[in-house]
Amino acid sequence: MSSSARKSPPPPCAIVIFGANGDLTRRLIVPALYNLSRTGLLPPRFSLIGVDHNDRSTDEWRGKIHEFLEEQVGNSGEGALKKVDDKLWSPIADAMSFLKGDFTRDETYADLKKRLAECDKAKDLGGNVLFYMATADRFFPVIAQKLGESGLVDMKECKGFRRLIVEKPFGHDLESAKSLNACLLKYLREDQIFRIDHFLGKETVQNIMALRFANGLFEPIWNRDRIDHVQITVAESIGVGTRGKFYEGTGALRDMVPNHLFQLVAMTAMEPPVSFDAEDVRAKKAEIFKAVHPLTLADVVRGQYDAGAVGADNVPAYRAEDRVAPDSTTETYVALRLTIDNWRWAGVPFYLRTGKRLKARSTEIAIRFKRAPHALFRDTPMGELDADWLIARIQPDEGIRLRFNAKRPGQAMALESVAMDFKYKDYFKQAPSVGYETLIYDCLTGDTTLFQRADQVESAWGVVEPILEGWADSNPRQFPNYAAGSEGPVAANDLLARDGRSWRAIR
Repeated sequence: MSSSARKSPPPPCAIVIFGANGDLTRRLIVPALYNLSRTGLLPPRFSLIGVDHNDRSTDEWRGKIHEFLEEQVGNSGEGALKKVDDKLWSPIADAMSFLKGDFTRDETYADLKKRLAECDKAKDLGGNVLFYMATADRFFPVIAQKLGESGLVDMKECKGFRRLIVEKPFGHDLESAKSLNACLLKYLREDQIFRIDHFLGKETVQNIMALRFANGLFEPIWNRDRIDHVQITVAESIGVGTRGKFYEGTGALRDMVPNHLFQLVAMTAMEPPVSFDAEDVRAKKAEIFKAVHPLTLADVVRGQYDAGAVGADNVPAYRAEDRVAPDSTTETYVALRLTIDNWRWAGVPFYLRTGKRLKARSTEIAIRFKRAPHALFRDTPMGELDADWLIARIQPDEGIRLRFNAKRPGQAMALESVAMDFKYKDYFKQAPSVGYETLIYDCLTGDTTLFQRADQVESAWGVVEPILEGWADSNPRQFPNYAAGSEGPVAANDLLARDGRSWRAIR
């Protein structure tokens, strides 16, 4: 997490991608490497080895990846590539080689060890290897086991570093999370394991720590004395698309809450670390989940989208999506009320919500400050004396907004809520990004600050475990309970209304 002005290229290394033909590799990992190339933050010498079960040559793999990059030219979306520069692509293309192999067979790892030795000898990589598990999560334990048994991650046998990137999900419940961690830690040290969550690659998420700890203005009021409540929203306008089979066995809570949303909670609620050293930061994050008050079913609302309209498009109900059961009880929306039992946050509720087919795509952290005393403004309608908001917008337009009261022009003391906006695109020249550049760079340099430790993962699953168990014993009878294009089920509004509060509009 050092300043970009002080960043230098990582040391030479080999990068091994398990699942080289998958969507994650072509859509995010290799484009992120391309963007690191444009900023001069690729290793000066490296090899990129793709491992998958498909029978494909290196030229075919390289061509498919380049073809996908070319398709992105002119795309106006977030992190879009404007032009594939052959000078930037060339070092990546030259470093690529493909290895056909079954992830479950010893022969694959013997072949991989041989390939790594050849690359190391040819390019003087110092024995450094970064393994990336860009596969279905069912392969995580077997790949870790085979890497361990083959000696490929044994720091006593290997020169240089050996690191492993694990994509979410980190388990499907507390038991499976513990099992996965036990498997990983049997063969690797904790500092070799990088559990990656792309949300933490967003500039605004990382800027929360700068906002709080680098400004004398905010940290003194970042507590229960001045903050009324916190709202964290991760809203998606898209449906499940082609992921129906995966989503049926997962649902919104497992897919989003113990990882994405809880990481945003941790960044917002953590105590100041003594330094930005990785272990100091991660220790403070871990404390938050241990302090969360146990959830009950009354603290959580679940929903499933019906047919409706998102913008100008009519879209089907979740139960009508491809590879979804016609009587599915899988939730596509979840809202919950968290309380944190520590000195800073006692009595301050954290309201979290996430869902698919909502009104708009929006991710934000909204801090609601307590209302000013009304006595001085006794002649001002309470509706005009609004409370102040600090809003960190993570996507689609990254930035920070402060809403506060100002006097409306005229003779009367009439108030109006106004806003001060900071947008990254207005102040900083940002390089194109797919959200993985910072995280992959940190993996290459060994900085674990933005990655979850085993105890964080297990504590997060421990928070939601009572809800998963309660839902397993009672199927929802009212599904579907919100229309596509809306802001979610009515019951989610009731969750806040009983506390005398309401959700911010999704926009």
